[in-house]
Amino acid sequence: MKKSIYGTFLGAACAAMFSTGHAESPDAAQSAAATRIAVTTCTTCHGPKGVSISPKFPVLAGQHASYLAAQMHNFKSQTRGDPDALGYMWGMAATLDDDTIQGLADYYAHQTPPPAHPSHSAEVARGEAIYLHGEPDAGIPACATCHGAKAEGTDTFPRLAGQQPQYLVKQLRSFSSNLRNVAVMHGVAQGLKEAQMEDVAEYLRTLGP
Repeated sequence: MKKSIYGTFLGAACAAMFSTGHAESPDAAQSAAATRIAVTTCTTCHGPKGVSISPKFPVLAGQHASYLAAQMHNFKSQTRGDPDALGYMWGMAATLDDDTIQGLADYYAHQTPPPAHPSHSAEVARGEAIYLHGEPDAGIPACATCHGAKAEGTDTFPRLAGQQPQYLVKQLRSFSSNLRNVAVMHGVAQGLKEAQMEDVAEYLRTLGP
């Protein structure tokens, strides 16, 4: 499959920006280069400081650095195959070296996650129940088991609190169909109905830092 021309172009731009270093220490130069890429390129889709205002693109602010780095490596190696990975991130990540990936991951991990969006709707209540307790009759475990009671995530499992609902539902669909091949999530997502995915996503948006 062909990479997105848009992604390839911006990926090349990232590499060009990274190569224009200054007489700084290696760590400082890496951090400065990653910041330049984040504020001049990544912000187009992921918003200022990683707080996406588009429901299509994920919030990166406050995400765990190790998780972000792992996903960027997956994009670069083209082993993450969901549609947006193919359409945008394969090309974007193609020219990023390990230092740049780590610098970007560290940059976003240190940004402030978006505030909570409280809601007491029936959808949110149903989503909370699934997130915290699962659906035992359907063999679906509680999401909180891996992602934490407040959806703050770990080094291995992503932070979900404050994430864009549309993005979350799209990823759950990709897990269910194995377009995004993660065994544990395939089993969970496959057992969820579309309305349940939407309820859980709406609940997660109500959680903040």
